[in-house]
Amino acid sequence: MGSIFNYLFMAKTRHVVPNKNGGWDSKKGGAEKASKHFDIKKDAEKYSRELSRKEKGELFIHGRDGKIQRKDSHGGDKHPPKG
Repeated sequence: MGSIFNYLFMAKTRHVVPNKNGGWDSKKGGAEKASKHFDIKKDAEKYSRELSRKEKGELFIHGRDGKIQRKDSHGGDKHPPKG
């Protein structure tokens, strides 16, 4: 069951990551290739956020060091925060 869960979870994630040649990439979770490349991080975030909302998934914004800086949930949460 673990591998199926991991596949389904990764398919519902999107990441903004630094590109080794400069700029920023939008990648679907588990993908080797970028969906799209951007020169400006904010453009990559905007594009990725739109896709994440359509996919009702999770968005992970990484820093230049590769570490996750922010996460956003765009639906599909079985236990959303009360508020």
